[in-house]
Amino acid sequence: MRERAAHLQRIEKVLEDANLKLSVVLSDILGKGGRAVLQALVDGHSDPEYLASCITTRVKASRAELLEALRGRVSAHHRFMLKVHLSHIDALDNAISAIEREVGAGLEPFRQAAKLLSTMPGLSAVAANVVVAEIGIDMSRFATPGHLLSWACLCPRNDESAGKRRSTRLRRGGQWLKTTLVQAAWAAVKVKGSYLQAQFRRLRARRGTKKAIVAAAASMLTAAWHMLRDGTEWHDLGAAHFDRADAAKTANRLIRRLQQIGYVVQATPA
Repeated sequence: MRERAAHLQRIEKVLEDANLKLSVVLSDILGKGGRAVLQALVDGHSDPEYLASCITTRVKASRAELLEALRGRVSAHHRFMLKVHLSHIDALDNAISAIEREVGAGLEPFRQAAKLLSTMPGLSAVAANVVVAEIGIDMSRFATPGHLLSWACLCPRNDESAGKRRSTRLRRGGQWLKTTLVQAAWAAVKVKGSYLQAQFRRLRARRGTKKAIVAAAASMLTAAWHMLRDGTEWHDLGAAHFDRADAAKTANRLIRRLQQIGYVVQATPA
């Protein structure tokens, strides 16, 4: 997939060099319309009207904007490079399809476990497969969720001397699992009214964005441990979980904040 993305960027560079702004008017230049335009360019066509007629899908750009984006200076060298990159992409697409079939067959015994994990916000089917492939489905090998977090290097390192904490950086390791969980956490914290979003916002205000997103990823891995051990789907605690957990602490914090901005507060329990 990375190689395919690299060839896509090289195609965009060739188009830019030919003064063709195809990526401005099409969201995916390798989609049905974009691929038809690229094939027309390889076949020797350069008339904007003809290239625009190759796009049969709906686009947001107007007809005038489409024609302006397709008006360029395409040389024989540009056509050759486009042909080379398209052939590479076709070969990579075939390889990706074959790999996905092989991986799908290998994951068949673990399909139910991956399906359970995919009920968690932010975890797509592919990400759930990665998690299952990395940690397995037998959680008895990890005595507690903390052991799993430590194995995945998603907890702060133990760097303390003379009673002082010197560093809280994560240990190196768990390349695929850690990367996948952090990417999934970025998607999960965008779900409105969710526990993970509330946790992320609370920690971001105090510790910063990076530590907050790692904490969200650690929470997702903790939930995965429980889900795989008990065979249950994701149950969201909701954004109000932290307020319910310690109502008195939340009330005191809000009262202090109101006092700081010049209000006299008298709190009476309902």
